[in-house]
Amino acid sequence: MLKLEARPQPSNFWSYGSPILALVVTVIIGVALFAALGKDPLRGLEMFFWQPIRNAYALGELMVKATPLLIIALGLAVCFRSNVWNIGAEGQYIIGAIFAGGVALLADKATGGWIVVPVVLAGVLGGMLWAALTALLRDRFNANEILVSLMLVYVAVQLLSYLVGGPWKDPAGFNFPQTKTFEAATRIPRLLEGSRMSIGVLLAVLGVAAIWVFLFRTRAGFAQQVGGLAPAASRYAGFSSRQALWTALLISGGAAGLAGALEVAGPIGQLTAYVPAGYGFAAIIVAYVGRLHPVGMVFSAILMSMFYIGGEMAQSRLGLTKSLTGVFQGLLLFSLLACDTLVNYRLRFGRTGGK
Repeated sequence: MLKLEARPQPSNFWSYGSPILALVVTVIIGVALFAALGKDPLRGLEMFFWQPIRNAYALGELMVKATPLLIIALGLAVCFRSNVWNIGAEGQYIIGAIFAGGVALLADKATGGWIVVPVVLAGVLGGMLWAALTALLRDRFNANEILVSLMLVYVAVQLLSYLVGGPWKDPAGFNFPQTKTFEAATRIPRLLEGSRMSIGVLLAVLGVAAIWVFLFRTRAGFAQQVGGLAPAASRYAGFSSRQALWTALLISGGAAGLAGALEVAGPIGQLTAYVPAGYGFAAIIVAYVGRLHPVGMVFSAILMSMFYIGGEMAQSRLGLTKSLTGVFQGLLLFSLLACDTLVNYRLRFGRTGGK
């Protein structure tokens, strides 16, 4: 009988190298997948790993995709390190986009560039309020935050659909479920001429530094992590589990809301029914592939954005379904879990009791 046996001392080298090994395994399975679909494997890998970085414009698009993934993942890392399982970042992202879009729609042609700040802050506030619902239900009624946060995603999707198909619908939009295009003053400033890359990239980099300082250089961050690793020790030390819950969810919700605001007031430029792009769910993979460390998540966010762009290119150039993006994301997560298991456990063959 095959069974798992805990290793006495897991290898530090493989503990840190596990994400790289998982990527290699993902690539190998991807090659087999392209071959099974009758496509040139090298051409398929080119779509995912070369086209997104082949020139300056492609790199800009890569950063456009990586920015929301990284920002959301940073907030999720605080939650997961605190043993708070926020699975509803997608809903917080959507509500952040709705709040930001609502403020942006108030602007007219005479509005100055100062409106960008309220737009972004509204997004952060929206995400925090949506996450606060999960915190409240967990705090007051001991509701499971996994289920609550996940179900609130679908509420957010329906609310967005109602707004863009009803009161906020653009009367000149040919009956499409979307708002009017936001005024130029509300748009997030771009970093480079001719690129869609905005100052959201700089905010993401600042977020990496801020979360690193919070988690590893402040007492509050230490309390969050102790509560996640050893709840009993946390209570003995006098740390408040209730405060840790609210802190983690508000930070995570605010980060997701910020990503939503940057997206609708940046590359999209309006609210549409297609704002939900799965970033909130993909950011969970980003967080874990990056080992819940702010610096590690920078690289995993870039990798995940390559999967997004590669999936789109595989659809248009190879005639494959766009869902291939989700396949690669799932393969990466599955490979990481398998590699982590083998780092901490060894396979043993043994006999069961009885005959």
